[in-house]
Amino acid sequence: MKRRSKIILGTFVVILGVLAFLGWHVCRANFIGQTQFDAGLYAAVATTAQAAPFSYDDYAATLKAYVDDKGMVNYQKMKEGHKNLNNFLIAMARLDFKAYQSWDEKAEIAFWINAYNALTLKAIIDHYPIKAGLLSGLAYPANSIRQIPGVWDKIQFLVIGKKMTLNDIEHGILRGQNKDLVEKYGRFYESRIHMALVCAAMSCPLLRNEPFDGDKLDKQLIGQTTRFLSNSTKFRINRDAGKVYLSSIFKWFGEDFVKGYKPDVGFASGGSDAEKAVLHFVSGYLPATDTEFLKTGKYSIEYLKYDWTLNELKTAAAEPR
Repeated sequence: MKRRSKIILGTFVVILGVLAFLGWHVCRANFIGQTQFDAGLYAAVATTAQAAPFSYDDYAATLKAYVDDKGMVNYQKMKEGHKNLNNFLIAMARLDFKAYQSWDEKAEIAFWINAYNALTLKAIIDHYPIKAGLLSGLAYPANSIRQIPGVWDKIQFLVIGKKMTLNDIEHGILRGQNKDLVEKYGRFYESRIHMALVCAAMSCPLLRNEPFDGDKLDKQLIGQTTRFLSNSTKFRINRDAGKVYLSSIFKWFGEDFVKGYKPDVGFASGGSDAEKAVLHFVSGYLPATDTEFLKTGKYSIEYLKYDWTLNELKTAAAEPR
């Protein structure tokens, strides 16, 4: 009897082990991902020199061809004709570090925003059409960037000769959270990046159909912020209900606004410094009556559900003849 119990217990342990092993691999495939690097794309970088000075011409051509004025992207057509995008990615990989160092701060910020957005486009078309994972398909839209395992921290790209991920660019460099990257590429205090970085989702800021440019960065970021806040799915005020609805972006990255926008008085009575700073920032882009309402602080804050649906411009079906 004891021998039989041991056999049953042993069998049960083995089954649990197998299920745990399979579960780990399912979770890894659906959420964690494995390190990826497009060696084929970057193969020529080490063997051939940069033929011309760095420019955004190829990236501009990509955006003009496949992004409409509402920030929607024709990923299907881009996947079919991505030569210009590839040329730009190679140019970023080849960019000489000394050339980068010669730029002013606004040009550097514009570069990293463009890098993040362009590399996100590559991540999407490399996996397009996106297929829902076994588990991620239950949590996010079927065509969402969230269906690509490891898209932010496992897929590597070559930028200025260094392998890095989208997280390295957004959090490590632009948000200054990686000491080594900050020491090499600079420390930036530009919270408006959150109005410009596009993670290919409907609740993201709109993807401009032109590159960001250091010489007109302020104007472009003002435009991005204005368009973002004019969208009721991303920000709105309901005076009757005494509520202010904010994009979840401001919940996730509110601390980034404290240094530049924390008010001395007013805004979000009883709220955190981050909430006060965000609302102070937002108020600078609103009509005077809305600004005064936000200053009173007499309202509650609710964060809007984030729509992770792909920001895809669908190709119109051919009309029947």
